[in-house]
Amino acid sequence: MKGEDRQAFHVEKLLAEIEPVLSHQIWLSVQLECPRDHTCPHCHETAVEITQLFLEALPDIRRALMLDVQAAFDGDPAAKSLAEIILAYPGLRAITIYRLAHELLRLGVGLMPRMMTEHAHQRTGIDIHPGARIGESFFIDHGTGVVIGETTDIGKNVNIYQGVTLGALSFPKDERGKIIREGERHPTIEDDVVIYAGATILGGTTVIGAGSIIGGNTWVTHSLPPGTLVVTNPQEQRIGSS
Repeated sequence: MKGEDRQAFHVEKLLAEIEPVLSHQIWLSVQLECPRDHTCPHCHETAVEITQLFLEALPDIRRALMLDVQAAFDGDPAAKSLAEIILAYPGLRAITIYRLAHELLRLGVGLMPRMMTEHAHQRTGIDIHPGARIGESFFIDHGTGVVIGETTDIGKNVNIYQGVTLGALSFPKDERGKIIREGERHPTIEDDVVIYAGATILGGTTVIGAGSIIGGNTWVTHSLPPGTLVVTNPQEQRIGSS
């Protein structure tokens, strides 16, 4: 058997083993949110259908992840190989789990994707909500302390560093004082943006234009046109005794 044939056979065998386990886990998540009782046949049918659609989406997810790997290699001079990034970079681990969880959420699974990304958060220190929309060639360098909120929209070829927060500026409330859970609460980051360590970008109407550079430890709460450079004021920096 040739190498490619062996690989295809192995993948096919692995997917056959995974399918019933995955379907059961999806069923557990679906039936937990079902208003009917736990013997609802519709939940089982839904889980089987979602599992099939998810498995069919895996080649596209793999292609997206390979672009993420390449972006990490191109963006980090310390990287010696693609294999190093795949096996040793926490940012890629978090992005991988996010892309899988995002697809499950898109297919209608509720709780399970949140559990997946919270597992990644615990393992890597990177908190990506599965509802966020993230384009191809995404790179998180170092990663600890990164927070990406539920309605964040990130374009292609975006690089971010440790300690970056893409969050909500405030939580709108209804006439009873309860938080309104719908709507855009988190920023939009257009293509080819770099966000350096410790930067905070907040607000559902905040759009960071394509090609912008957001310097470290900056605070942004309003939209910026394409090609904007944001840095802290060097005159505010002090060296020596206070």
